[in-house]
Amino acid sequence: MTLSEQQASDVGPDSLICPPDVIFDSVQVDDLLRGARETGQPAQETRDAMVALLRRLQKEGRAAIETAFREKPFEARPMTRAYTWLTDQLVCATLRVATDVLHHKPNPTSGEHLSVIAVGGYGRGEMAPFSDVDLLFLTPYKMTPWAESVIESMLYMLWDLKLKVGHASRTVKECIRLGSDDFTIRTALLENRYLAGDMALARTLSERLRKDLFAGSGREFVEAKLAERETRHNKYGQRYVVEPNVKEGKGGLRDLQSLFWIAKYVHDVNDPADLVDLGVFRPEEYQDFVAAGDFLWAVRGHLHLLSGRPTEQLTFDMQASVAEAMGYEDTEGRRGVEIFMQEYFLHATEVGDLTRIFLTKMEADHVKADPLLERIFRRKRKVRDGYVVVHNRLALEDDEAFLSDKLNLLRLFEEALRTGMLIHPDAMRTIKANLDLIDDGMRNDPEAQRIFFDLLLKHGNPERALRRMNELGVLAAFIPEFEPVIAMMQFNMYHSYTVDEHIIQCIRTLSKIERGKLTEDLPVVSSILKGGVNRKVLYTALLLHDIAKGRPEDHSILGAQMARKIAPRMGLNKADSETVEWLVRYHLLMSDMAQKRDIADPRTVREFAKAVQTVKRLDLLCVLTVCDIRGVGPNTWNNWKAVLIRALYRQTKRALETGLEDLNRENRGAEAKRALREALSDWPRRDLQTETARHYEPYWQGLHVTAHVTFAEMLRDIGRPEIGEGEILIDLHPDEDRDATRACFVMEDHPGIFTRLAGALALVGANVVDARSYTTKDGYVTDAYWIQDADRNPYDAARLPRLRRMIERTLNGEVVAREAFKDRDRVKKRERAFRVPTHITFDNEGSEIYTIIEVDTRDRPGLLYDLARTLAASNVYIANAVIATYGEQVVDTFYVKDMFGLKYHSESKQRSLEKRLRAAIDEGVERAKT
Repeated sequence: MTLSEQQASDVGPDSLICPPDVIFDSVQVDDLLRGARETGQPAQETRDAMVALLRRLQKEGRAAIETAFREKPFEARPMTRAYTWLTDQLVCATLRVATDVLHHKPNPTSGEHLSVIAVGGYGRGEMAPFSDVDLLFLTPYKMTPWAESVIESMLYMLWDLKLKVGHASRTVKECIRLGSDDFTIRTALLENRYLAGDMALARTLSERLRKDLFAGSGREFVEAKLAERETRHNKYGQRYVVEPNVKEGKGGLRDLQSLFWIAKYVHDVNDPADLVDLGVFRPEEYQDFVAAGDFLWAVRGHLHLLSGRPTEQLTFDMQASVAEAMGYEDTEGRRGVEIFMQEYFLHATEVGDLTRIFLTKMEADHVKADPLLERIFRRKRKVRDGYVVVHNRLALEDDEAFLSDKLNLLRLFEEALRTGMLIHPDAMRTIKANLDLIDDGMRNDPEAQRIFFDLLLKHGNPERALRRMNELGVLAAFIPEFEPVIAMMQFNMYHSYTVDEHIIQCIRTLSKIERGKLTEDLPVVSSILKGGVNRKVLYTALLLHDIAKGRPEDHSILGAQMARKIAPRMGLNKADSETVEWLVRYHLLMSDMAQKRDIADPRTVREFAKAVQTVKRLDLLCVLTVCDIRGVGPNTWNNWKAVLIRALYRQTKRALETGLEDLNRENRGAEAKRALREALSDWPRRDLQTETARHYEPYWQGLHVTAHVTFAEMLRDIGRPEIGEGEILIDLHPDEDRDATRACFVMEDHPGIFTRLAGALALVGANVVDARSYTTKDGYVTDAYWIQDADRNPYDAARLPRLRRMIERTLNGEVVAREAFKDRDRVKKRERAFRVPTHITFDNEGSEIYTIIEVDTRDRPGLLYDLARTLAASNVYIANAVIATYGEQVVDTFYVKDMFGLKYHSESKQRSLEKRLRAAIDEGVERAKT
């Protein structure tokens, strides 16, 4: 049987994404070889002509497949079979040249036979556009010179075609021996597929593998694949990571392949559909298996084609490109890429469920039993009536009895938490198949509400119950409003998780704080919880705070409206429901106030205190805020945010307890001056009087006493004769409490100082997270900046001398900022797909003496400099700047006055300033493109 005859039997025209003869014209290959024989063309010339022909046919074939796939972007299996078909033709054509032309052997001996076999993914018939070509060259006995020559010639031709070939040359006996010792080799051999050459030899290999290698070794193979899976997940991340690895990540293609490998190895099946007849999968589970595989293969195919290489990670830029290639479009409130990624994560979750069901069954049947002594002395856990322990997992004694009471669908999770046991996959399948039992009657049942809140509040591990309930669909069934945010990705660099996983991470954080796991890191919220709060309200608010994400409306406002209906349905009384509604509505308020406003300004704290109204609400909001920020991602929370939240909480609590009149400038100024006198008790009285008299009130309220001490010493130095005129004094000091380096500058006052400093710091690669600028009564500027390095960490002490020299060079004009930013402002490729619209607002109520200009836009290194330069050119005095960064988005807030020391009340002046700021942002964006 020829290769084409063999493949014609299982690869019809409908099984490929386009007709076989469009993918590869074998007639041209036949004509070339026939013409070479008839003309007596030299072997080398025939070889070179064949490579040239194959190169052209390969290019045309790949183009045909790609065009067809772009037109039918979800036809994954026909696409993978088409690339396999094309590769088969190329491999077999090179074999024909090697055996018929280059090393022709009319009468081969018994040892001069060769079988070419596809193994691994290529053997399985699943190839992405840039998949490796894994080949096994099989010989009956040890390698002969003829076989070596044929293999070498084939490989060189395949390499000339730019194919990435993985190859091995072995006998059947060597395959058995090496497969016994190496599970990677064994797995590759499991998926062997005859291509060409000696078919009888290939058939012998298949028989010997089944008889001498696979038979009786199912247990060790399952154990090896389970261990390999765990290692792979640890390396490539969980399925909720926002830039997943399509092939190797959790819920990716490798998980599906592992499932198939084990099924094939243990059950001797060649098609996953056979697992339904074996009772391993239910028909609907098999349909989910097929759908997930098709989707993931489609994603992988587009990923390869768009990147032009074997890329497996869905980076942000590729997510947008793949979504567009697959036809996802923007809708009101959501981008097409977010809809695409939500579908991706839903399929990844499904893969996780299916592999867990299957592998747990395999584990139970094939993994070694615990040692006898351990089984004898291990205390057997008692379970309630209706449950049994199967392979150390919580299982159902009788499905029919279990389903007779719909509340059991919640009680199962309670029993799992109570016993600390994992739920058996069969019980999970029962739950998933009967979600329709969770109806309005059950949702409004007080007993169901009790069970649900016990899962959150009673057992100390609510994350585990919520995650399993979410994966099985119970959470969305019990709270239907939760369903839209399941697997919903927020397309930005700030959030590390999908919305549902973010909510679960928030609740995980709250539980850890309650259990005293984060007391040292979070002393304020730990003390709040220790003092006692309404836990039911707090957990409910966290569960619902982002439930309206993905809608065109403000998710805080819409979420509060949804919470107004959900909370009473969950059994909360009117007062608690109103508190939950308020917390959802204002869950971003404390974070915004702390990170986007100057909390040293009394008006900021006063306005926040008026919004919060009570210490009870303040306590709840503070805990919710901390959990929300920590739940964004593993590195989102830092000391800088901790200091800001802590300071705002303490000042607001004090104001609510003692009265808002305590929040005035005079009180703060008096306290700050008293603290400075104590810190500089060794100074002469006259020097102290000079120092306390030279500053205006905002200076005293805006800085900590440590900064006041530093500036006092610098101002005393700058007044000495040995310090030259126009000299700039710099003090760099690690501020460990804030995860930043504090940079203090003292110099003679003149216009544009803030801009020069912002440019200098940006040019040395420093990220400014806070900046304050004050002018003394005797003509000096005292500016304080808090900066971090490129990794958002404070500068190491060893780097500070070099940092100082670089800043001095820039301030001395040795580097022109605008020119230097041309290279620095370029947006990285993986970040180009993000859209961050620019919003500019003017607020004259948030501060007593300043206008607050808030610029919300795309972050880049030169942005602060551009904005400061634009404001300075418009004769705007910048008192301070607060910088809040959220991934690729930044909110730069400026506290400003006009040249006469007044606020910007005029709408025309505001519009004029906004126009200039937008122009500066747009110019920077254009500069970044060049």
